[in-house]
Amino acid sequence: MKTALTIAGSDSGGGAGIQADIKTMMANGVYAMSAITALTAQNTTKVADIMEVTPQFLAEQLDCIFTDIRPDAVKTGMVASADLIRTIAGKLMEYQAENIVVDPVMVSTSGARLISEEAIETLKEKLFPLATVITPNIPEGEVLADMEIETVQDMEKAAEVIGTRYGCSVLLKGGHQKNDASDLLWQKDKKPVWFHGVRIDNPNTHGTGCTLSSAIASNLAKGRDLETSVEAAKRYISGALAAMLDLGSGSGPMNHGFAIKEEW
Repeated sequence: MKTALTIAGSDSGGGAGIQADIKTMMANGVYAMSAITALTAQNTTKVADIMEVTPQFLAEQLDCIFTDIRPDAVKTGMVASADLIRTIAGKLMEYQAENIVVDPVMVSTSGARLISEEAIETLKEKLFPLATVITPNIPEGEVLADMEIETVQDMEKAAEVIGTRYGCSVLLKGGHQKNDASDLLWQKDKKPVWFHGVRIDNPNTHGTGCTLSSAIASNLAKGRDLETSVEAAKRYISGALAAMLDLGSGSGPMNHGFAIKEEW
């Protein structure tokens, strides 16, 4: 069985973060492992509190994972501090990790900054150059490309700017656009590829970014190329949304196990 590692925060509500990542990896047929960057007290309506782990403890988790069950792919999610980002980058280089998917969780759907300027700069400097692909949403893409993104042409220009600037492939997610759910994959020396999605009228979208990046990592772990991995991940997340799970009082989770049909 192929293996994948998620490096992210725990979501006590189960819809995003480590919990969404593990569910996604299992549903996509790989063995999931986790290194937790922070504990959160949250549900579908709020984040009540966050408690970060120390860089030393995160390093211990990563050492234990890489020296025993080596991951075939790695996904990183929300990492709020520069010290933790440096720890992750150092360990990924030390163990020569492959198939690294970086979900640069920086800006919320409402446009609020989620991590400090120092942490954003450390992401750019230390983690992006190691990534096979980064998966910014539109607000994050605007920060990384230093431009507003309003049109399809803006998305194409921004993805090229980001990929060229940081030396990695870029999946710029169009879910924040009002007209569709199409994403753009930019890879160096290749023609940009659009993945056209149908916008699913489901208000319960908690954890979509975590889920997509974990599904991409799972497919990379199985030996698929990046374009094929993104296409498969898009189909998976569309199925999880279309299942119309409705839990909680706020923006609820998706049904990560919508395609699990066997007895157990």
